[in-house]
Amino acid sequence: MWPAASTITYGGLDCPDKVGLRSTQAALFDQLSLRSLRVTVRQVVPETLSMVRSEFAQLKMRKINNHIAESASPENPLVVDLFCGAGGLSLGFQMAGFKPCHSVDHDEAAVDTYRRNIGNHAERAEISAELVLPFADVIAGGPPCQGFSSAGPRRIGDHRNSLVGVFAEIVVKHRPRAFVFENVEGFLTAEGGSRVFELLEPLIRAGYRIHLRKINAANYGVPQHRKRVLAIGGLGWNPTFPQPTHRAFGAPGASLEGKDLPLGPTVKDALMGLPNAALDGIATAVLDHIYRAVEDDDLIRILALEQGHTMRDLPEEMWHDSYKRRANRRVMDGTPTEQRGGAPAGVRRLRFDEPSKAITGGARSEFVHPVENRYLTLRECARIQTFPDTFEFTGTVAERALQIGNAVPPLLAFHIGQRLIADLETNTRPQLSEGKLLSFIPTSSNGMSPVLQKLTAAVTDTFTRPTACEEQLSLWR
Repeated sequence: MWPAASTITYGGLDCPDKVGLRSTQAALFDQLSLRSLRVTVRQVVPETLSMVRSEFAQLKMRKINNHIAESASPENPLVVDLFCGAGGLSLGFQMAGFKPCHSVDHDEAAVDTYRRNIGNHAERAEISAELVLPFADVIAGGPPCQGFSSAGPRRIGDHRNSLVGVFAEIVVKHRPRAFVFENVEGFLTAEGGSRVFELLEPLIRAGYRIHLRKINAANYGVPQHRKRVLAIGGLGWNPTFPQPTHRAFGAPGASLEGKDLPLGPTVKDALMGLPNAALDGIATAVLDHIYRAVEDDDLIRILALEQGHTMRDLPEEMWHDSYKRRANRRVMDGTPTEQRGGAPAGVRRLRFDEPSKAITGGARSEFVHPVENRYLTLRECARIQTFPDTFEFTGTVAERALQIGNAVPPLLAFHIGQRLIADLETNTRPQLSEGKLLSFIPTSSNGMSPVLQKLTAAVTDTFTRPTACEEQLSLWR
Protein backbone atom coordinates (compact mmCIF):
# COMPACT_ATOMS: atom_id res chain seq x y z
CA MET A 1 0.00 0.00 0.00
CA TRP A 2 1.14 3.52 -0.71
CA PRO A 3 1.25 5.92 2.23
CA ALA A 4 -2.23 7.37 2.65
CA ALA A 5 -1.06 10.97 3.15
CA SER A 6 1.06 11.32 0.01
CA THR A 7 0.31 12.64 -3.49
CA ILE A 8 2.85 12.04 -6.24
CA THR A 9 3.19 14.74 -8.88
CA TYR A 10 5.00 13.85 -12.09
CA GLY A 11 4.90 15.77 -15.34
CA GLY A 12 1.94 17.85 -14.13
CA LEU A 13 -0.12 14.75 -13.26
CA ASP A 14 -1.34 14.20 -9.66
CA CYS A 15 -1.29 10.52 -8.72
CA PRO A 16 -2.88 9.54 -5.36
CA ASP A 17 -0.66 7.23 -3.36
CA LYS A 18 -3.07 4.30 -3.65
CA VAL A 19 -2.47 4.29 -7.40
CA GLY A 20 0.21 1.75 -8.23
CA LEU A 21 2.84 1.93 -10.91
CA ARG A 22 0.58 0.41 -13.59
CA SER A 23 -2.08 3.08 -13.01
CA THR A 24 0.60 5.76 -13.08
CA GLN A 25 1.86 4.44 -16.41
CA ALA A 26 -1.68 4.32 -17.83
CA ALA A 27 -2.36 7.89 -16.82
CA LEU A 28 0.90 9.03 -18.35
CA PHE A 29 0.06 7.13 -21.53
CA ASP A 30 -3.10 9.22 -21.92
CA GLN A 31 -1.09 12.45 -21.83
CA LEU A 32 2.16 11.52 -23.54
CA SER A 33 3.05 10.02 -26.86
CA LEU A 34 4.31 6.46 -27.10
CA ARG A 35 7.71 7.82 -27.98
CA SER A 36 8.05 9.97 -24.88
CA LEU A 37 6.60 7.21 -22.71
CA ARG A 38 9.56 4.96 -23.47
CA VAL A 39 11.83 7.58 -21.97
CA THR A 40 9.51 8.51 -19.10
CA VAL A 41 8.93 4.98 -17.75
CA ARG A 42 12.68 4.54 -17.24
CA GLN A 43 12.64 7.64 -15.03
CA VAL A 44 9.31 7.36 -13.23
CA VAL A 45 10.07 4.19 -11.24
CA PRO A 46 13.09 5.47 -9.27
CA GLU A 47 11.74 9.02 -9.10
CA THR A 48 8.30 7.92 -7.89
CA LEU A 49 9.88 5.68 -5.26
CA SER A 50 12.12 8.49 -4.09
CA MET A 51 9.19 10.91 -3.87
CA VAL A 52 7.13 8.45 -1.83
CA ARG A 53 9.95 7.91 0.62
CA SER A 54 10.57 11.62 0.98
CA GLU A 55 6.93 12.69 1.15
CA PHE A 56 5.95 10.06 3.73
CA ALA A 57 8.82 10.89 6.04
CA GLN A 58 8.58 14.66 5.68
CA LEU A 59 4.86 14.96 6.45
CA LYS A 60 5.28 13.44 9.88
CA MET A 61 8.59 15.21 10.51
CA ARG A 62 7.08 18.63 9.72
CA LYS A 63 4.32 18.07 12.24
CA ILE A 64 6.75 17.00 14.96
CA ASN A 65 9.20 19.81 14.23
CA ASN A 66 6.45 22.44 14.25
CA HIS A 67 5.20 21.19 17.60
CA ILE A 68 8.67 21.36 19.16
CA ALA A 69 9.55 24.70 17.59
CA GLU A 70 6.38 26.28 19.00
CA SER A 71 6.99 25.06 22.54
CA ALA A 72 10.70 24.46 23.07
CA SER A 73 12.01 25.13 26.58
CA PRO A 74 14.84 27.70 26.56
CA GLU A 75 16.35 26.84 29.97
CA ASN A 76 16.39 23.68 32.05
CA PRO A 77 14.25 21.00 30.40
CA LEU A 78 10.80 20.82 31.95
CA VAL A 79 9.27 17.63 33.33
CA VAL A 80 5.68 16.80 34.26
CA ASP A 81 5.35 14.05 36.88
CA LEU A 82 2.08 12.10 36.74
CA PHE A 83 1.11 9.86 39.66
CA CYS A 84 3.86 11.76 41.45
CA GLY A 85 3.29 10.43 44.96
CA ALA A 86 5.71 11.93 47.45
CA GLY A 87 7.99 13.08 44.62
CA GLY A 88 10.85 10.59 44.37
CA LEU A 89 10.98 10.80 40.58
CA SER A 90 10.74 14.61 40.55
CA LEU A 91 13.48 14.88 43.17
CA GLY A 92 15.84 12.69 41.14
CA PHE A 93 15.09 14.54 37.90
CA GLN A 94 15.63 17.85 39.69
CA MET A 95 19.03 16.60 40.85
CA ALA A 96 19.84 15.70 37.23
CA GLY A 97 19.06 19.23 35.96
CA PHE A 98 15.38 19.10 35.05
CA LYS A 99 12.84 21.61 36.31
CA PRO A 100 9.64 19.95 37.56
CA CYS A 101 6.86 22.27 36.33
CA HIS A 102 3.69 20.34 37.14
CA SER A 103 2.87 17.19 39.09
CA VAL A 104 -0.38 15.37 39.71
CA ASP A 105 -1.60 12.73 42.15
CA HIS A 106 -4.96 11.89 43.66
CA ASP A 107 -3.58 11.21 47.17
CA GLU A 108 -3.89 14.24 49.43
CA ALA A 109 -1.16 13.25 51.90
CA ALA A 110 1.29 12.47 49.08
CA VAL A 111 0.61 15.82 47.39
CA ASP A 112 1.16 17.59 50.73
CA THR A 113 4.51 15.81 51.07
CA TYR A 114 5.46 16.78 47.53
CA ARG A 115 4.60 20.44 48.08
CA ARG A 116 6.51 20.58 51.34
CA ASN A 117 9.71 19.23 49.80
CA ILE A 118 9.76 20.04 46.08
CA GLY A 119 7.31 22.79 45.13
CA ASN A 120 3.78 24.13 45.00
CA HIS A 121 3.28 23.03 41.41
CA ALA A 122 1.77 19.72 42.61
CA GLU A 123 -1.95 19.31 41.95
CA ARG A 124 -4.34 16.96 43.68
CA ALA A 125 -6.59 15.53 40.98
CA GLU A 126 -7.85 12.33 39.44
CA ILE A 127 -5.79 11.56 36.36
CA SER A 128 -7.75 10.96 33.18
CA ALA A 129 -7.19 11.31 29.45
CA GLU A 130 -8.95 14.70 29.59
CA LEU A 131 -6.23 16.13 31.83
CA VAL A 132 -4.69 19.28 30.32
CA LEU A 133 -1.03 19.88 31.14
CA PRO A 134 1.38 22.75 30.54
CA PHE A 135 4.17 22.28 28.02
CA ALA A 136 7.01 20.01 29.18
CA ASP A 137 9.96 18.43 27.45
CA VAL A 138 9.27 15.18 29.30
CA ILE A 139 6.17 13.55 30.75
CA ALA A 140 7.07 10.92 33.34
CA GLY A 141 5.08 8.73 35.64
CA GLY A 142 4.04 5.34 36.88
CA PRO A 143 0.35 4.51 37.31
CA PRO A 144 -0.51 2.99 40.71
CA CYS A 145 1.10 -0.40 40.90
CA GLN A 146 -1.17 -2.29 43.28
CA GLY A 147 -3.24 -3.64 40.41
CA PHE A 148 -0.15 -5.50 39.14
CA SER A 149 2.06 -5.81 42.21
CA SER A 150 3.19 -9.19 43.50
CA ALA A 151 3.33 -7.59 46.96
CA GLY A 152 -0.48 -7.70 47.08
CA PRO A 153 -3.34 -9.55 45.39
CA ARG A 154 -3.70 -8.92 41.67
CA ARG A 155 -7.22 -8.12 40.60
CA ILE A 156 -8.34 -8.74 37.04
CA GLY A 157 -10.18 -5.64 35.87
CA ASP A 158 -8.75 -3.45 38.64
CA HIS A 159 -9.54 0.11 37.49
CA ARG A 160 -6.02 1.20 38.43
CA ASN A 161 -4.61 -1.07 35.71
CA SER A 162 -6.40 0.93 33.01
CA LEU A 163 -4.42 4.03 33.99
CA VAL A 164 -1.62 2.64 31.83
CA GLY A 165 -3.73 3.46 28.79
CA VAL A 166 -4.57 6.86 30.25
CA PHE A 167 -0.86 7.61 30.64
CA ALA A 168 -0.26 6.70 26.98
CA GLU A 169 -3.20 8.85 25.83
CA ILE A 170 -1.92 11.85 27.78
CA VAL A 171 1.54 11.52 26.24
CA VAL A 172 0.10 11.21 22.72
CA LYS A 173 -2.14 14.23 23.24
CA HIS A 174 0.62 16.51 24.59
CA ARG A 175 3.49 15.11 22.46
CA PRO A 176 6.46 15.89 24.73
CA ARG A 177 9.95 15.37 23.33
CA ALA A 178 10.32 12.30 25.55
CA PHE A 179 8.45 10.22 28.10
CA VAL A 180 9.46 7.96 30.98
CA PHE A 181 7.21 5.18 32.31
CA GLU A 182 8.03 3.22 35.48
CA ASN A 183 6.16 0.35 37.05
CA VAL A 184 6.48 -2.91 38.98
CA GLU A 185 7.65 -6.05 37.22
CA GLY A 186 4.14 -7.53 37.48
CA PHE A 187 3.09 -4.98 34.87
CA LEU A 188 4.61 -7.26 32.22
CA THR A 189 2.36 -10.24 32.88
CA ALA A 190 -0.76 -8.52 34.24
CA GLU A 191 -3.87 -9.74 32.43
CA GLY A 192 -1.85 -11.86 30.06
CA GLY A 193 0.49 -9.02 29.09
CA SER A 194 -2.27 -6.85 27.61
CA ARG A 195 -1.10 -3.78 29.53
CA VAL A 196 2.21 -3.80 27.66
CA PHE A 197 0.32 -3.40 24.38
CA GLU A 198 -1.94 -0.78 25.94
CA LEU A 199 1.20 1.26 26.63
CA LEU A 200 3.21 0.63 23.47
CA GLU A 201 0.68 0.66 20.62
CA PRO A 202 -0.54 4.28 20.83
CA LEU A 203 2.91 5.65 21.63
CA ILE A 204 4.65 3.91 18.75
CA ARG A 205 1.82 4.92 16.43
CA ALA A 206 2.38 8.55 17.53
CA GLY A 207 6.05 8.40 16.54
CA TYR A 208 7.82 7.50 19.80
CA ARG A 209 10.90 5.29 19.60
CA ILE A 210 10.97 3.22 22.75
CA HIS A 211 13.12 1.04 24.98
CA LEU A 212 11.19 -1.16 27.42
CA ARG A 213 13.26 -3.18 29.87
CA LYS A 214 13.13 -4.70 33.32
CA ILE A 215 15.81 -3.34 35.63
CA ASN A 216 17.01 -3.78 39.19
CA ALA A 217 17.46 -0.51 41.11
CA ALA A 218 20.44 -2.11 42.87
CA ASN A 219 22.32 -1.82 39.57
CA TYR A 220 21.98 1.96 39.82
CA GLY A 221 23.39 2.43 43.31
CA VAL A 222 20.14 1.97 45.25
CA PRO A 223 20.75 -0.26 48.32
CA GLN A 224 17.85 -2.61 47.60
CA HIS A 225 16.76 -5.21 45.09
CA ARG A 226 13.89 -3.37 43.48
CA LYS A 227 12.89 -4.83 40.12
CA ARG A 228 11.01 -2.41 37.95
CA VAL A 229 9.85 -2.02 34.34
CA LEU A 230 11.21 1.10 32.70
CA ALA A 231 10.10 2.47 29.33
CA ILE A 232 11.82 5.48 27.77
CA GLY A 233 10.67 7.00 24.50
CA GLY A 234 11.88 9.80 22.23
CA LEU A 235 9.61 11.56 19.72
CA GLY A 236 11.35 11.05 16.41
CA TRP A 237 14.76 10.17 17.92
CA ASN A 238 16.38 7.20 19.62
CA PRO A 239 16.85 7.63 23.38
CA THR A 240 19.77 6.03 25.18
CA PHE A 241 18.82 3.58 27.89
CA PRO A 242 20.69 4.39 31.14
CA GLN A 243 23.48 1.93 31.76
CA PRO A 244 24.01 0.27 35.18
CA THR A 245 26.48 1.92 37.54
CA HIS A 246 26.87 -0.95 40.01
CA ARG A 247 26.89 -4.72 40.25
CA ALA A 248 24.05 -6.08 42.34
CA PHE A 249 24.49 -9.10 44.58
CA GLY A 250 22.72 -11.01 47.32
CA ALA A 251 19.75 -12.31 45.30
CA PRO A 252 19.34 -15.04 42.65
CA GLY A 253 20.50 -13.74 39.26
CA ALA A 254 21.33 -10.30 40.66
CA SER A 255 24.93 -10.33 39.43
CA LEU A 256 24.06 -10.99 35.76
CA GLU A 257 24.16 -7.26 35.03
CA GLY A 258 27.25 -5.07 35.41
CA LYS A 259 29.75 -7.83 36.13
CA ASP A 260 32.73 -5.47 35.80
CA LEU A 261 31.19 -2.66 37.86
CA PRO A 262 31.77 -1.90 41.55
CA LEU A 263 29.54 -3.67 44.06
CA GLY A 264 26.37 -1.82 44.97
CA PRO A 265 25.81 -0.36 48.45
CA THR A 266 24.49 -2.49 51.31
CA VAL A 267 21.97 -1.96 54.09
CA LYS A 268 24.87 -1.04 56.36
CA ASP A 269 25.97 1.64 53.89
CA ALA A 270 22.42 3.00 53.71
CA LEU A 271 21.94 3.26 57.46
CA MET A 272 25.42 4.52 58.28
CA GLY A 273 25.46 7.70 60.38
CA LEU A 274 21.92 7.43 61.70
CA PRO A 275 21.65 7.94 65.48
CA ASN A 276 19.97 5.32 67.64
CA ALA A 277 16.26 5.01 66.93
CA ALA A 278 13.85 6.04 69.67
CA LEU A 279 10.80 4.26 70.97
CA ASP A 280 7.55 5.63 69.62
CA GLY A 281 6.54 8.77 71.50
CA ILE A 282 10.06 9.98 72.18
CA ALA A 283 11.41 12.97 70.26
CA THR A 284 14.32 12.32 67.89
CA ALA A 285 16.84 14.50 66.08
CA VAL A 286 16.07 12.75 62.77
CA LEU A 287 12.56 12.83 61.32
CA ASP A 288 10.57 9.58 61.55
CA HIS A 289 13.38 7.66 63.22
CA ILE A 290 11.16 5.98 65.80
CA TYR A 291 10.04 2.38 66.22
CA ARG A 292 7.09 0.70 67.87
CA ALA A 293 7.58 -1.72 70.75
CA VAL A 294 7.58 -5.39 69.78
CA GLU A 295 6.12 -7.91 72.19
CA ASP A 296 4.46 -11.30 72.63
CA ASP A 297 4.55 -13.62 69.58
CA ASP A 298 6.11 -10.95 67.35
CA LEU A 299 9.07 -10.63 69.68
CA ILE A 300 9.51 -14.40 69.87
CA ARG A 301 9.67 -14.60 66.06
CA ILE A 302 12.10 -11.70 65.77
CA LEU A 303 14.42 -13.17 68.41
CA ALA A 304 14.50 -16.43 66.44
CA LEU A 305 15.41 -14.75 63.13
CA GLU A 306 19.05 -14.56 62.08
CA GLN A 307 20.30 -12.09 59.46
CA GLY A 308 18.87 -13.04 56.07
CA HIS A 309 16.22 -15.33 57.55
CA THR A 310 12.51 -15.02 56.86
CA MET A 311 9.31 -16.46 58.25
CA ARG A 312 9.75 -19.61 56.18
CA ASP A 313 12.98 -20.36 58.06
CA LEU A 314 11.03 -20.58 61.33
CA PRO A 315 9.17 -23.67 62.58
CA GLU A 316 5.61 -23.78 61.24
CA GLU A 317 4.15 -23.39 64.70
CA MET A 318 5.68 -19.90 64.77
CA TRP A 319 4.02 -18.79 61.52
CA HIS A 320 1.18 -16.31 61.93
CA ASP A 321 -2.20 -17.02 60.34
CA SER A 322 -1.95 -14.63 57.39
CA TYR A 323 1.39 -16.16 56.40
CA LYS A 324 -0.05 -19.67 56.53
CA ARG A 325 -2.79 -18.62 54.12
CA ARG A 326 -0.23 -17.31 51.62
CA ALA A 327 2.41 -20.00 52.06
CA ASN A 328 0.99 -22.40 49.48
CA ARG A 329 -0.40 -19.95 46.98
CA ARG A 330 0.51 -20.08 43.29
CA VAL A 331 1.67 -16.91 41.57
CA MET A 332 -0.61 -15.35 38.99
CA ASP A 333 1.63 -15.76 35.94
CA GLY A 334 1.23 -19.53 35.68
CA THR A 335 4.45 -20.58 37.43
CA PRO A 336 3.98 -22.78 40.53
CA THR A 337 5.19 -21.32 43.81
CA GLU A 338 7.79 -24.06 44.27
CA GLN A 339 9.47 -22.93 41.05
CA ARG A 340 9.62 -19.31 42.18
CA GLY A 341 11.58 -19.76 45.43
CA GLY A 342 8.83 -21.05 47.70
CA ALA A 343 6.37 -19.27 49.91
CA PRO A 344 6.31 -15.49 50.40
CA ALA A 345 8.87 -14.24 52.90
CA GLY A 346 6.61 -12.61 55.46
CA VAL A 347 8.71 -11.17 58.27
CA ARG A 348 12.42 -11.03 57.39
CA ARG A 349 15.57 -9.84 59.11
CA LEU A 350 17.75 -7.88 56.72
CA ARG A 351 21.45 -8.53 56.25
CA PHE A 352 23.87 -5.71 56.93
CA ASP A 353 26.27 -6.91 54.22
CA GLU A 354 23.79 -7.07 51.31
CA PRO A 355 21.27 -4.78 49.64
CA SER A 356 17.80 -4.82 51.16
CA LYS A 357 14.83 -6.49 49.59
CA ALA A 358 12.35 -4.07 47.98
CA ILE A 359 10.91 -1.52 50.37
CA THR A 360 7.10 -1.58 50.27
CA GLY A 361 4.33 0.14 52.17
CA GLY A 362 4.42 -2.79 54.62
CA ALA A 363 8.17 -2.74 55.26
CA ARG A 364 7.72 -1.04 58.63
CA SER A 365 5.92 -4.15 59.93
CA GLU A 366 7.80 -6.81 57.93
CA PHE A 367 11.49 -5.82 57.76
CA VAL A 368 13.50 -6.40 60.92
CA HIS A 369 16.68 -4.43 61.64
CA PRO A 370 19.82 -6.51 60.98
CA VAL A 371 21.15 -6.40 64.55
CA GLU A 372 18.43 -4.81 66.69
CA ASN A 373 15.29 -6.69 67.71
CA ARG A 374 12.79 -4.28 66.19
CA TYR A 375 11.24 -3.38 62.86
CA LEU A 376 12.76 -0.70 60.64
CA THR A 377 11.85 2.91 61.27
CA LEU A 378 10.28 4.99 58.52
CA ARG A 379 13.52 6.95 58.22
CA GLU A 380 15.50 3.75 57.70
CA CYS A 381 13.04 2.75 54.96
CA ALA A 382 13.46 6.20 53.39
CA ARG A 383 17.25 5.90 53.58
CA ILE A 384 17.10 2.56 51.72
CA GLN A 385 14.91 4.33 49.15
CA THR A 386 17.69 6.99 48.89
CA PHE A 387 15.63 9.91 50.24
CA PRO A 388 17.72 12.50 52.13
CA ASP A 389 17.12 12.86 55.89
CA THR A 390 15.77 16.36 55.29
CA PHE A 391 12.88 15.02 53.22
CA GLU A 392 9.75 15.30 55.38
CA PHE A 393 6.83 12.94 54.83
CA THR A 394 3.34 14.06 55.93
CA GLY A 395 0.18 12.21 56.92
CA THR A 396 -0.50 9.30 59.24
CA VAL A 397 2.13 6.65 59.88
CA ALA A 398 0.40 4.35 57.39
CA GLU A 399 0.21 7.11 54.77
CA ARG A 400 3.89 7.98 55.19
CA ALA A 401 4.89 4.32 54.96
CA LEU A 402 2.91 3.97 51.73
CA GLN A 403 4.48 7.11 50.25
CA ILE A 404 7.96 5.76 50.94
CA GLY A 405 7.18 2.27 49.64
CA ASN A 406 5.51 3.50 46.43
CA ALA A 407 8.17 6.06 45.51
CA VAL A 408 10.64 5.86 42.68
CA PRO A 409 14.03 5.92 44.46
CA PRO A 410 15.43 9.42 43.83
CA LEU A 411 18.87 8.00 43.01
CA LEU A 412 17.39 5.76 40.30
CA ALA A 413 15.44 8.73 38.93
CA PHE A 414 18.65 10.77 38.93
CA HIS A 415 20.43 8.28 36.68
CA ILE A 416 17.44 8.12 34.33
CA GLY A 417 17.21 11.91 34.22
CA GLN A 418 20.94 12.40 33.79
CA ARG A 419 21.01 10.17 30.71
CA LEU A 420 17.84 11.72 29.31
CA ILE A 421 18.97 15.32 29.75
CA ALA A 422 22.16 14.52 27.81
CA ASP A 423 20.04 13.00 25.04
CA LEU A 424 17.78 16.06 24.86
CA GLU A 425 20.79 18.35 24.48
CA THR A 426 22.00 16.46 21.41
CA ASN A 427 18.60 15.62 19.91
CA THR A 428 17.09 19.07 19.53
CA ARG A 429 15.12 18.04 16.44
CA PRO A 430 13.62 14.66 15.52
CA GLN A 431 15.39 12.83 12.72
CA LEU A 432 13.13 9.80 12.29
CA SER A 433 9.49 9.91 11.30
CA GLU A 434 8.21 6.53 12.48
CA GLY A 435 7.74 5.13 15.97
CA LYS A 436 9.54 1.92 16.82
CA LEU A 437 10.22 -0.47 19.67
CA LEU A 438 14.01 -0.23 19.93
CA SER A 439 14.44 -2.89 22.60
CA PHE A 440 12.31 -5.20 24.73
CA ILE A 441 14.16 -6.94 27.56
CA PRO A 442 11.66 -8.38 30.06
CA THR A 443 14.29 -10.24 32.09
CA SER A 444 18.06 -10.55 32.39
CA SER A 445 17.83 -14.21 33.45
CA ASN A 446 17.85 -17.23 31.17
CA GLY A 447 14.45 -18.55 32.25
CA MET A 448 10.98 -17.14 31.65
CA SER A 449 7.54 -18.01 32.98
CA PRO A 450 5.06 -19.34 30.41
CA VAL A 451 3.17 -16.05 30.31
CA LEU A 452 6.37 -14.06 29.86
CA GLN A 453 7.45 -16.34 27.01
CA LYS A 454 4.10 -15.81 25.32
CA LEU A 455 4.29 -12.06 25.84
CA THR A 456 7.80 -11.83 24.42
CA ALA A 457 6.75 -13.70 21.29
CA ALA A 458 3.70 -11.48 20.84
CA VAL A 459 5.66 -8.26 21.35
CA THR A 460 8.36 -9.40 18.94
CA ASP A 461 5.80 -10.35 16.30
CA THR A 462 3.82 -7.13 16.65
CA PHE A 463 6.48 -4.47 17.03
CA THR A 464 9.55 -5.76 15.20
CA ARG A 465 7.86 -6.43 11.85
CA PRO A 466 8.57 -3.97 9.01
CA THR A 467 6.06 -1.16 8.69
CA ALA A 468 3.65 -1.11 5.75
CA CYS A 469 5.78 1.55 4.08
CA GLU A 470 8.97 -0.45 4.61
CA GLU A 471 7.32 -3.55 3.16
CA GLN A 472 6.13 -1.61 0.09
CA LEU A 473 9.47 0.06 -0.47
CA SER A 474 11.34 -3.22 -0.09
CA LEU A 475 9.53 -4.47 -3.21
CA TRP A 476 11.30 -1.79 -5.27
CA ARG A 477 14.80 -2.39 -3.94
